[in-house]
Amino acid sequence: MSNFSISSLFPFRRVKIDGFEQIVDSDKGIAMFTTVSPDQRYAPICYKCGSKASGIHDNSQRTLRDLSFGNNPGFIIYNYRKITCPNCGQTRVEDLGIIDDPNGPRVTDRMARYIHEICCLMPIDQVAKHFNLDWKTVKEIDKTFLEEKFGETDYTNSGYIAIDEISVGKYHKYMTVVLDFITGRVIWCGKNRQAETLDEFFKNMPQKDLLNIKAVTMDMWDPYIKSIKKWCPQAVIVFDKFHIIAKFNKVIDQVRRSEQNRKDLNHQEKRTLKHSRWILLKNWGNLREKEKPRLEKLLAINENLYKVYILKDELKLIWNTKNSKDMAEALDNWCLLALESGLKPVIRFVATLQKYKYGIITYGDCPIHTSKLEGTNNKIKEVKRRAYGYHDINYFKLKIHQAFPGL
Repeated sequence: MSNFSISSLFPFRRVKIDGFEQIVDSDKGIAMFTTVSPDQRYAPICYKCGSKASGIHDNSQRTLRDLSFGNNPGFIIYNYRKITCPNCGQTRVEDLGIIDDPNGPRVTDRMARYIHEICCLMPIDQVAKHFNLDWKTVKEIDKTFLEEKFGETDYTNSGYIAIDEISVGKYHKYMTVVLDFITGRVIWCGKNRQAETLDEFFKNMPQKDLLNIKAVTMDMWDPYIKSIKKWCPQAVIVFDKFHIIAKFNKVIDQVRRSEQNRKDLNHQEKRTLKHSRWILLKNWGNLREKEKPRLEKLLAINENLYKVYILKDELKLIWNTKNSKDMAEALDNWCLLALESGLKPVIRFVATLQKYKYGIITYGDCPIHTSKLEGTNNKIKEVKRRAYGYHDINYFKLKIHQAFPGL
């Protein structure tokens, strides 16, 4: 005969099991209900401070969702006492070790933890559907655990950080993300992409962590530059090479559109220029075999496109230099070559490079970039799709921290 006892499935010290039954419900199907009540051998204690109480205010009952029994949902019919806490001086619910916060969702602590673990793998609307719970309840449970772990910003850093913005909605809604370049940990997220956004990050950072920042990589975005110079002037600013090359790709597109709109082009030239945007922006090694002859023909018939295409390849070589001195020389030489093209979009781009030269050439001595953060941004977009209800910006930030805990 088996010595198995149902009580082993409910290892709560301060309660005794009064009953266990299977109920067929039209909404829940077959559900398993376990009735528990306080073990009289233990003096009731306050759930808030843990103080013992001798007097009982009244008795109450609540039904809590618990772990399932196979495919059948489990519930606990929870009998508990309300006490007058001598320490808090208020009427409190006694702590029976089943639920942490009586004012929270009506699920047991172990069920709440299980829901949180599943939320790491699935969107919360799917988790809610799986457990037949309201998605707002699932979100509240998940958010509570995340706030416990990531609610306080951990400002420790390796000394090298990357800063970039991500789009979080329509109408130019952005969020600023600060990443530890070495560990890949998201340190902080903030709404918008203004100088005040980064100021909010830096003003709460302990002085020792602030002084530890040696270098910051980011786009050539003046509000970020302003905040960096204000809070950590000792840090080297390194402008991200991929953003700079991406800006020159826009220059190429401007030249292409200008050439395509020229009135002196014949029919064949217009046909060759049409739909040529992507083959001009692709690297030669990434072109398909059928695209290469078309690009060669395009560059052969249009001198200005040939110039910017060559300039694009030459621009990338600047970052192959070994130090900031050589990089400054390579940048100056490229700018002279670019000015000789006489193309207005290129000339404007050269002016931009000269303005931000101080943060471009620092890459030669400190080769950091935001490519890690670009990859992070793609994953954040996935988090946004999965975090049903991401319009709660604080919950969205917590999900980002969960996705990027670092090494």
